[in-house]
Amino acid sequence: MKVKVLTLAAVTVAVSLAAGLGSASAADRLGSPSAQVSAAHSGLGNVLVDGRGRTLYLFLKDIAGKSACNQLCARYWPPLITTGRPVAKSEAKSSLLGTVRRADGRLQVTYNHHPLYTFVQDTRKGQTTGEGLDEFGGKWYVLSPAGAKVAKSGNSMPSGGYGY
Repeated sequence: MKVKVLTLAAVTVAVSLAAGLGSASAADRLGSPSAQVSAAHSGLGNVLVDGRGRTLYLFLKDIAGKSACNQLCARYWPPLITTGRPVAKSEAKSSLLGTVRRADGRLQVTYNHHPLYTFVQDTRKGQTTGEGLDEFGGKWYVLSPAGAKVAKSGNSMPSGGYGY
């Protein structure tokens, strides 16, 4: 009887440890709680990129800092999501970083009041294939470290903070 009780206790401890380790692995798969925004050189000049070096975009249809890109749009233009305070690296300015709550409840990173997105067709660092596209009811532009849209000529245009 003592052997059965000890075996049952050992199994309970082993299951508890495995569950704890499983939770830690799930947390690791979710990524860092703080999204990173930095600047990198591209064919359009210095542009904002995420922690993996992917170019970040603004969507002209977004109004007053709220995302207008959901569901199918967000599949092609994934929002930059964070669970903590976003972190500025390189030439990005922490004073321009913020967050906005999306319709699905997640926190999306903003820069100069613009919700930030990546583009699924940018598969390598430095790509800016989404620049100037007119999709999902509005135009998409790369952002400069100053928080302004970047025109294809490489010149930054004043953003006004919320739209054009």
